[in-house]
Amino acid sequence: QVQLRESGLGLVKPSQTLSLTCNVSGDSVTTKYYYWYWIRQPPGKGLEWMGAIAYSGSTYYSPSFKSRTSISRDTSKNQFTLQLTSVTPEDTAVYYCARGVGSSHGPADYWGQGTQVTVSS
Repeated sequence: QVQLRESGLGLVKPSQTLSLTCNVSGDSVTTKYYYWYWIRQPPGKGLEWMGAIAYSGSTYYSPSFKSRTSISRDTSKNQFTLQLTSVTPEDTAVYYCARGVGSSHGPADYWGQGTQVTVSS
């Protein structure tokens, strides 16, 4: 059974960097051909795909976030991380990590439970 769990600070001040980690169990972040996503849902809005890191280590970003987003991984810990810089209150959302199948925009078959991040001074 694949499990993903997000962790990180739940409150971030404007202009700071949001940093989240997704710990993966039951699979390896290097397993072909899976992609590891960060997805968020602002209050009252739909899901937003932010980016992904592939089994190979290649990264993919949504144009909406590319200038502010970095996704990396630590294969020794079997985890991947999201950094979002220069946050504003509009970045307040529930952030999810998920596993995608087959491509950088393939269907996600496993999700973390989500973590609330609030941007506020």
